[in-house]
Amino acid sequence: MRRGLFITIEGPDGSGKSTQIQEITEFFRKRGEPVIVTREPGGTPISEKIREIILDRNHREMDPVTETLLYAASRAQHVAEVIRPALEDGSHVVCDRFIDSSIAYQGYGRGLGDCVSIINAYAVRDCVPDLTFLMKLDPGIGKSRIKKEEQDRIEMENAEFHERVFQGYEELELQFPDRIVGIDAGREVEAIREEILQRIERLLQR
Repeated sequence: MRRGLFITIEGPDGSGKSTQIQEITEFFRKRGEPVIVTREPGGTPISEKIREIILDRNHREMDPVTETLLYAASRAQHVAEVIRPALEDGSHVVCDRFIDSSIAYQGYGRGLGDCVSIINAYAVRDCVPDLTFLMKLDPGIGKSRIKKEEQDRIEMENAEFHERVFQGYEELELQFPDRIVGIDAGREVEAIREEILQRIERLLQR
């Protein structure tokens, strides 16, 4: 049985990830191929409980290392329970955020550096995306699309934090050009959709 494709969507909050995830999912379903959609942090009952702790607006005192370890714990369970079994079963997996988010948000945003990659290497155990789409949008624009009262603990961070995160994403794009595809998320939804689906079709042909 052919292993499924593992596709992740990354980028600032409010950059249109959810819309494109729906488009990718529909693309696979029209082809008659099994696909599951999941998210991080979350994706399993255990991981969703960890998500609640991480993103709770009342947990402003959370230490950056605690935050990093919680994300990694959620991811380890997610990989073990959902992602790896689905891929091995031949299903495609489309995930809203994955390891690149931790590197960008905690490695660059929180300033923790390389330890984030090392911690998460244990969490994912060689389960790495085949293709990652980085939705590139000014973080200030993305944040403005989310009502203030609906922002979670991470979204509430200041502009300087979100700028560091975005710079981290751009660094990752340079480091992994074969996997990470930068997408201009300021364009029309249809134009973004076409670019993304063309990339997926190219990967499927290989």
